Amino acid sequence: MIPPKKVLIIRFSSIGDIVLTTPVIRIVREQWDAEVHFLTKSAFANIVEANPNIQKVFSFRKKLSEITPLLKKEKYDLVVDLHRNIRSFLVKLGLKRPAVTFDKLNKAKWLLTKFKINQLPDVHIVDRYLDPIRPWGITNDQQGLDFFIPKEKTFSLERMKGFFSDFSVSESNLLAIVVGAAHNTKRIPEKKLIAVAQQWPGVVALLGGPKEQEDGERILAKANRKGMVNFCGQTTLFESASIISFAQKVLTPDTGMMHIAAALGVPTVSVWGNTVPEFGMTPYPASAKHKIIEIKQLSCRPCSKIGHKECPKGHFRCMMDIPATQLLNTLLDE
Repeated sequence: MIPPKKVLIIRFSSIGDIVLTTPVIRIVREQWDAEVHFLTKSAFANIVEANPNIQKVFSFRKKLSEITPLLKKEKYDLVVDLHRNIRSFLVKLGLKRPAVTFDKLNKAKWLLTKFKINQLPDVHIVDRYLDPIRPWGITNDQQGLDFFIPKEKTFSLERMKGFFSDFSVSESNLLAIVVGAAHNTKRIPEKKLIAVAQQWPGVVALLGGPKEQEDGERILAKANRKGMVNFCGQTTLFESASIISFAQKVLTPDTGMMHIAAALGVPTVSVWGNTVPEFGMTPYPASAKHKIIEIKQLSCRPCSKIGHKECPKGHFRCMMDIPATQLLNTLLDE
């Protein structure tokens, strides 16, 4: 089959899912020598705008009608749907161009969350993203994820050092802790983060968005230690990524920052609560420097493929039963 030369890739949201599409973007660009366009929501457009493998980014705020006329003019050779929902179906229907779609495996995920019957293949979502375009002869280049930080949007090491007065900051002693997650049942409990921060032998940076700013201040106050800064709500996504790039280790729940850390090649300890690695969205590629902590034997896991506002059982044992000492020891383990 002749490789398409003009390709539209669709992924509307969110941060982690978009980062996980970057191997597809790179492979299509390099192996097909194709012109790659990307369609997403406006809130996430800046992530892909920084990607040099993408020639055009189309985004919309509320309605697809905002960009459909522009997309029709492009006359794509192929549309690669990596979201697979009603909106992406409408895009493909409206463009009337050849299209392929990845398999979300929703039935298998439902069986696992509802009845704890695991029929999911042992395949990472990156490879599932690649499956629809394999007939054109592409191969996984094994180069992992990409995350590009624009030079003008970086948070320099020198600037960061200014927040840690009287402390030496280097890649050998900085722990970045991701405070928040999109759903509460993915978040690492604050008391665990406080205990880890108190015992970490270097400096600590708390990362999160504006919603986590107060949480970060509370963790900072209760940890009551020097050499710790709350960056939650104080830095942009790219600035937070810059801080992660300086870190020796990253402690994170199953969230977008976990995938950014993996893309930047920073060792991670990811902690899994209501979601499970079997969904195929672990740090990619699998590596000894990316360590996973979970309680496998809980019969209520996974309770959701995404997350909840609060634990459906009321006990939140999937996170609460993980000892803070286990988190710290895993971070310190080389």
